[in-house]
Amino acid sequence: MTPRLHMAHTAGLGPADLRAARALLDEAFEGDFGEQDWEHGLGGMHALVHDGAGLAAHGSVVMRRIRHRGRWLRTGYVEAVAVRADVRRTGLGGRVMAALEGIVDRAYDLGALSASEDGALLYTARGWQRWGGQVCALSPDGIVRLPEEEGDLYVRPALAAPLDPAHALVLDWRDGDVA
Repeated sequence: MTPRLHMAHTAGLGPADLRAARALLDEAFEGDFGEQDWEHGLGGMHALVHDGAGLAAHGSVVMRRIRHRGRWLRTGYVEAVAVRADVRRTGLGGRVMAALEGIVDRAYDLGALSASEDGALLYTARGWQRWGGQVCALSPDGIVRLPEEEGDLYVRPALAAPLDPAHALVLDWRDGDVA
């Protein structure tokens, strides 16, 4: 069976699709994909690739706001990208990302994602750029620097004006981002 790509908003996915995506992520991240990570990937558009064995790849893009140089940017934040172990390096991750990038490019000022070392290879090959500046979050207590995110954040600028790493990216607050 040729793997088929399906796009749907979280609200359009049934319980079986959501369980399969969660199981794929748990397996792909070897148990290091927590409940907050899962929550971060919900509420937006999902790209799912199915093959004869079931769900082979998944990713989602959710709306976030990132402040840069005094302006809040509508950001398509890519989350929960995974490919089943037996079909890795067959192009399915690229298919998922192409679908998500299409959404980012058409609907947002900016694309962003946080990447593992392995994931970074896929993203940089697709033109995502490692963010070289500070990363902060707007927490309930104000702006907090997130040095552990620096070096792992990648951006896909869709703006007429380029991003300037001399100015921090300030991400909107969500549970789990700020300890």
